[in-house]
Amino acid sequence: MTDAADAEDPVELGVQLLERLEHESLPLPEVIDRIETVTTDAATQRQILETAERRGVIDRDAGTVRPNRSSFLSFEAEVVSKEGEFTCRRCDASISTGYFMRLGAGEHGPFGSTCIRKVTGRE
Repeated sequence: MTDAADAEDPVELGVQLLERLEHESLPLPEVIDRIETVTTDAATQRQILETAERRGVIDRDAGTVRPNRSSFLSFEAEVVSKEGEFTCRRCDASISTGYFMRLGAGEHGPFGSTCIRKVTGRE
């Protein structure tokens, strides 16, 4: 799995991804699972969590993450599908339809149909 495209700031992309969490709370490993779609670098993952906490996007307590504000992802407006040959950023599966999230920091994906629901918290 590769990091986000060079033109995108992985920390900002990760924070914006955490702003889209559709859960009251999540165990830290599940949050890391989502952040790993942005970067596999542990230092950058910590920076994403620390930045999100400092900005008030999340609260962390004893291995649990609670979103403070969430602007749910609109599948109609903020998720686009593209046909082609892709590798899912979450599970590394080969996919022919890639789903991409349009976030302010950039486009994030591709994901397969199951993984896009998992990453966004719809499953």
